[in-house]
Amino acid sequence: MSSATTSRIALVTGANQGLGLALVRGLCRELGTGGTVYLTARNAERGQEACTRLKGEGLSPQFLPLDVTDDTSVQAAAEAVRSRHAGIDIVIQNAAARITKDVPQSEQVAEFIDTNNHGTLRLLEAFTPLLRDNARLVVVASSFGSLRNLDPRLHARFEGDGLTLQGVERALDDYVAAVRAGTAQSAGWPDWINVPSKVGQVASVRVLARDRAAEFRRRGILVNAACPGLIDTEASRPWFDDMSSAATPDEAAKDVIWLATLPAGTTEPYGELVRHRKPRAWK
Repeated sequence: MSSATTSRIALVTGANQGLGLALVRGLCRELGTGGTVYLTARNAERGQEACTRLKGEGLSPQFLPLDVTDDTSVQAAAEAVRSRHAGIDIVIQNAAARITKDVPQSEQVAEFIDTNNHGTLRLLEAFTPLLRDNARLVVVASSFGSLRNLDPRLHARFEGDGLTLQGVERALDDYVAAVRAGTAQSAGWPDWINVPSKVGQVASVRVLARDRAAEFRRRGILVNAACPGLIDTEASRPWFDDMSSAATPDEAAKDVIWLATLPAGTTEPYGELVRHRKPRAWK
């Protein structure tokens, strides 16, 4: 089904607060009354409250429960979109776990990777088959997701002609095991768990773009990762002493929405990590 002849359908994960909420707000404005924007969250009460807040601003998002850590939840959300619309035009994977300072990273790494990375894979597997012609799929990552941020000994785990989406996940599972075993540093893994996670997200985007290039290019589909930059949110404030240069969620959302709404006929960027509307180097 071509999106050129139907109302555009969009979905944002992790959207009850912060950047996700701003993305829904911006997409509602961008798509107008003819579009449908799904605000998804794992907590139904918070998701409904976020929708009510936006409706108070004159917008019309729809709530859809979606927990990226739960296979059944992701599949149910995809089935809901399929049954209602037969396809989707914009998918933004924004859901992410937080890292807290007062808990050892070894105790957070499994949940963090399951949400940010395995959650991304669950979303890609469930929603890629629903992408309409000229669809846009965006994974919110960061500039930490460049291969040059990893020890060269680890590069082969995240690139190469034989790399698969499942291979990226295995690399991250090995990373989790190494952190828990206390061997991550000697294996070359960085101290901060956000770096391998973001590299993994961008690697997954690159693999999907490569594997589906013939079809996606023919159908005008673009898949990319996005770095929204430093954002002033509850998740980021504990990590930075000076937030004066940080963007508000609504400001940061603008570039991500630009990437997610590139007009039909656009061929680039494709399979890239994009920050402030420009591709970032992979390595």
